[in-house]
Amino acid sequence: MSGAYDPRGIANLMLDEADRVSFKITNLALQKLLYFAHGIHLVQTKEPLVSGYFEAWQYGPVHPSAYKAFKAAGSSPIAFRATGQDPMTGAPLEIVTPNEARLTALMQQVLGSYGRMSPGRLVDLSHAKDSPWSYVVEKSRTEVAFGLRISDNVILERFRHHKVSIGLEPLSGEPSDDTPFT
Repeated sequence: MSGAYDPRGIANLMLDEADRVSFKITNLALQKLLYFAHGIHLVQTKEPLVSGYFEAWQYGPVHPSAYKAFKAAGSSPIAFRATGQDPMTGAPLEIVTPNEARLTALMQQVLGSYGRMSPGRLVDLSHAKDSPWSYVVEKSRTEVAFGLRISDNVILERFRHHKVSIGLEPLSGEPSDDTPFT
């Protein structure tokens, strides 16, 4: 791989695969699925899947540019694909959706493992003790944290700590949208 992909393109690929198997995905759930795809890819290849960075938001890891691209969906299932904007003219630009078998297989793996989980379960999983999100949030309580960014190094070191609770109700309830910590 020559470099990381535009997170909006990977999100579009995730949504295409979800449509293929009749999954409906909200922006909150998409952020967690994108994060898990990035983490799995990072652990397997030692290379980032998406460019940019994830941040620790109230309900778990969020990729700010991917979040912004799908914000218009609110808490409803996403029924559109991300587009870009020409910075000079403001004209809409198509986001390239990667067309690689290994990436499609990764999206299928993530959807197979996590796609049927409710948003609350995905949040619980992303909040697991000692996970990258948990580590960054805890560290921010005692140190200055720039935008609560979750670095790829932290993801590599701590991704194995993702575990989901067993029980009838997600510990975090069923949130419908995410917000940055203030």
